[in-house]
Amino acid sequence: MPFDRFMDLALYDAEVGYYRANRPRIGYGGDTDFFTATTSGPVFGELIAAACTSLLGTAGARKCTFVEIGAENSDGVLAGVAHPFGRVRTIRFGDPIEISGNCVVFSNELFDAQPFRRFVFRGQHWREIGVAFRDGSLIESEIAGAVPSSLPETAPEEYIIDAPMGAASLAKRIAEAPWTGLFIACDYGKSWRELTEACPAGTARAYHRHQQTNDLLARPGEQDLTCHVCWDWLADALSQHGFVSPTVDSQESFFIRHSTRFIAETSAAEAAKFSKRKLSLLQLLHPSHLGQKFQVLHALRA
Repeated sequence: MPFDRFMDLALYDAEVGYYRANRPRIGYGGDTDFFTATTSGPVFGELIAAACTSLLGTAGARKCTFVEIGAENSDGVLAGVAHPFGRVRTIRFGDPIEISGNCVVFSNELFDAQPFRRFVFRGQHWREIGVAFRDGSLIESEIAGAVPSSLPETAPEEYIIDAPMGAASLAKRIAEAPWTGLFIACDYGKSWRELTEACPAGTARAYHRHQQTNDLLARPGEQDLTCHVCWDWLADALSQHGFVSPTVDSQESFFIRHSTRFIAETSAAEAAKFSKRKLSLLQLLHPSHLGQKFQVLHALRA
């Protein structure tokens, strides 16, 4: 089967999918697999609320429903956070996405968890990498058939492209829905040029118990699978559906620009101590931590 079909089963199958299992995935404990911005506590949600208020204005934010897609739990990123929004909704991984009215549509590491296809340039041709079951084991296997025309005409031998087509399809579905307001997606990704010229081994990887591995077929249903999103594709999906000037910033730059007052007030309040809030802020903003590792795509539709 194609790799995106395998990934869809491994992550989202109702019975065995990784994101369907009722167990902790995010955190610092030994029974979790990875940590993300939400692990830093409420500070991340406070930064998001402050940025939305800056971009929409307080009155505009009050008219919006804050919709978080891909929330790990029913509380979402705004749990325990004072915010101006009229209403808050969370949509869990794999649940139907229904959006309408005035909204802030927010996600954190949603798009990198969407199924992707894999291609390798071998013998002067692009070949799709799929998954087969042989002699009791899952193995990589080439799949015959046409490949997308978006792939470059040529590449170095054995160059791998992990094409995040599921992420692009999801962005299109979100943008097609009848809602207006602010789109914010925090994730890690690259431009299409970077993916096709600067990532010869691809960007796919798996996470299990805080260990990164390239064995994507091990422990199906028990490990996270991910690849870098293509920001160009997501921005195009937004532009084609009326969003104005989709912009990608580093997480550090986005919050420095749009959560300025909150950062200044928090830094001043915590200046004389090394508190958990101060540490969380440093983790989220510092370029050697999450500040540059993650990017933020944001755009408005009136």
